[in-house]
Amino acid sequence: HARSTTSKINVKSATESELVATAEYLPYTLWFRHFMEAQGYSLKDNVIYQDNKSAILMEINGRNSCTGNSRHINIRYFWIKDRVDNKELRIEYLPTHIMLADYYTKPLQGSRFRVLREYIMGWRPMSELIVTKIDEGKSEN
Repeated sequence: HARSTTSKINVKSATESELVATAEYLPYTLWFRHFMEAQGYSLKDNVIYQDNKSAILMEINGRNSCTGNSRHINIRYFWIKDRVDNKELRIEYLPTHIMLADYYTKPLQGSRFRVLREYIMGWRPMSELIVTKIDEGKSEN
């Protein structure tokens, strides 16, 4: 499931922008999970991928990860932490160069555009992206 909209508020940083976007998108994810469960399907895992490590820390730890530069962020964006604590979803890091959302939100050029287009159009299976992510994680260790 993917969604791209213009932000309704002004933010001071990329971290805050990611936090606000996740908080706005999360109700759709949770609704879909509850809908599928009501239809008799169980979802083992509900993962939200992020390419901003500061945003991931704030989504997992809530206010405890705030520094002086992020104390202004409204408390209503920290309900994500409650959902993570209840194990309704997981937040995972995904490197920027394989983030499919960039295809919809950034002006990509060249090979990066062509590679992401192949996944979006269904010419290559999405499972290859996850394998790429796992392989990169092994090479970093």
